[in-house]
Amino acid sequence: MTPMPPAPSGTPDPTLAGLTRPAPDDTARLEALHAALLEHASAASVLDATYRVVDSPLGALLLAATDVGLVRVAYAVEDHDRVLDALGERVGSRILKDGKRFDDAARQLDEYFAGTRRVFDVPVDLRLAHGFRLDVLRHLTAIPYGSTESYAEVAVAAGSPRAVRAVGSACATNPLPIVVPCHRVVRSDGSLGGYLGGLPAKETLLHLERAA
Repeated sequence: MTPMPPAPSGTPDPTLAGLTRPAPDDTARLEALHAALLEHASAASVLDATYRVVDSPLGALLLAATDVGLVRVAYAVEDHDRVLDALGERVGSRILKDGKRFDDAARQLDEYFAGTRRVFDVPVDLRLAHGFRLDVLRHLTAIPYGSTESYAEVAVAAGSPRAVRAVGSACATNPLPIVVPCHRVVRSDGSLGGYLGGLPAKETLLHLERAA
C-alpha cells in the first residue's frame, strides 16, 4: 500500500482529525454518560462524595458533600485538586462531579455575598474535624453575623480557656470556611490573625458583614 504523503506545512494532518478535540456529538455523549453514571452510582449508594466548583467574589470555591451534607468548602489557593485528593483519602475515593446537587448551596452563597443572607441553612458533615477542633467549629456557628470574637473568647466558649493556639489551629483547618464562619475570629487586639483563604478574603468577608 502506498503511504500517504505528509500534509503540507500549516495544514492539519487528516489522520489526526477529531483526535485533538471531541466533536460536539462526542461531547454530548460524554456528558450523558457521566450523568447516567452519576445517577446509577447515587441510586446504588456507592458514592463517597460529590463535588462542584462555583464562582464567587473571592474566586472559585470547591463544594463537596457526602450523603450527610456539605463536607468541604475550599478556596482556589488551597489547590482544588489537592483538596479532592485529601478528601479521597479521608472520606473515600469514589467521588464524582455533580452539577445539580449543589444548586441550593450555591444559591445561598450567592445570597450571602449579595448581603441578603446571614445564616446558612444547608446540612453539613463535620467528620473531618475531631476533638477540641470539632468543639470550636460548633461554637463558630453561634458567633452572630457581623460580630467577631477573639481566639481567647472562643477557647473559653469551647471549654478550654488555655487552648488559644488550638483555636487558631481549628480555624486554620476549618473544612467549611464561610459556612462555618471562622473569619469571625480575630486577635484580642482586633487585628485579623490568620485565615486559610488569605487575609484579603477574611477582610472582605468581615467588611461585607459589617456593611450589611
